[in-house]
Amino acid sequence: MNFAKRAEELSDQIIKDRRYLHQHPELSYKEKNTTAYLVASLKELGIPVQTFEDYTGCIATIKGGKPGKHTVLLRGDIDALPIKENSGVEFESENEGVMHACGHDCHTSMLLGAARLLWEERENLPGTVKLLFQAAEEAFYGSRYYVDKSYLDDVDAAMGMHVWPTGPSGKVLVKDGELMASCDNFIITVHGVSSHGSEPQHGKDAIVAASSILMNLQHIVSRINDPSNSLVVTVGKIQAGTQFNIITDKAVMEGTVRCYSKECRAMVEENMRRIVECTAAAEGCTAELEYFYIEPSLVNADPMLTDIARKAAVKLYGEDGIEEAKKATGSEDFSYIMDKIPSSVFLFLGCYDEEKGCVYPVHNEKFKIDEDILHRGSAEYAQFAADYLEKMAKGE
Repeated sequence: MNFAKRAEELSDQIIKDRRYLHQHPELSYKEKNTTAYLVASLKELGIPVQTFEDYTGCIATIKGGKPGKHTVLLRGDIDALPIKENSGVEFESENEGVMHACGHDCHTSMLLGAARLLWEERENLPGTVKLLFQAAEEAFYGSRYYVDKSYLDDVDAAMGMHVWPTGPSGKVLVKDGELMASCDNFIITVHGVSSHGSEPQHGKDAIVAASSILMNLQHIVSRINDPSNSLVVTVGKIQAGTQFNIITDKAVMEGTVRCYSKECRAMVEENMRRIVECTAAAEGCTAELEYFYIEPSLVNADPMLTDIARKAAVKLYGEDGIEEAKKATGSEDFSYIMDKIPSSVFLFLGCYDEEKGCVYPVHNEKFKIDEDILHRGSAEYAQFAADYLEKMAKGE
């Protein structure tokens, strides 16, 4: 099958699916109507689909008609964000305060388009394709359910994709090695002694101690970390104080840590704990650190798969249809699937287009996308799966 041509023929249907999903966004773990829409669409095509009594999302399975022992997984995420939409599109969200501001409606419709393509081509596929419509990516832990419950145990390779507003619209962006950062979060609670603001000598100021801790945390980045390893330590939330003239006895800070290498990730907690406790002590206070390991970094570690992805894009759209992706410091819970299935690859589909006003970053209330590129995502999904199965069937 000419996947590029057939995907373009299906473009109107892919856009129709995307607009329905965009108008009816649902938050993480609550994607019941989204799941129902997907299941109905897949069953209408005749594609077997698996659902879960205790979880949202679904897995469609397409068994090829030719001999082949391998199974490849294609994944698209389905959840939205708690954002009030201000994109100006005519099909804005009908769920107040909920918006597909990260393109998950695009991923879902592209994967549904790929399901249509692969179902039509099933007799020529030498192996099996699983399509995971995954819940709760924005909650950091959404992919773990399917992995931990063994629903992906038979998968040999996996591919995920994300529309990306820093890349040229319609181009497939591929990169070997580090692509997206790990995400770990922390909470620091500082305890002091309260007193009147006019008599600071009688208190131990938790705000001052927290401020010193905040500044000293950056020494992890500038003086402890190897500068060849990218590292970000951010405090994004501080809660402290009850009134202007009271030296408070408690301050709470919350933040996030982003990096790429496992070695860098491993050293942060120990050094942060020492800085937190010792800095607080220097101010006459105490402090405790809660550290949460959320998502590992996303690394395209299998050069065979990035090669298949590149060649698929070139086969579909020529050399002009592909560019080298740039590293991003955002995180992606496909990394958990990647940890369990080492033969995995993650791609970006560029969606930046000044002429069409598609210039806003993900998680922005004005985020929008040129829908005419969605069929390209469907074609890349399908071409990658077909090429992987063909390659493995030939023993290459």
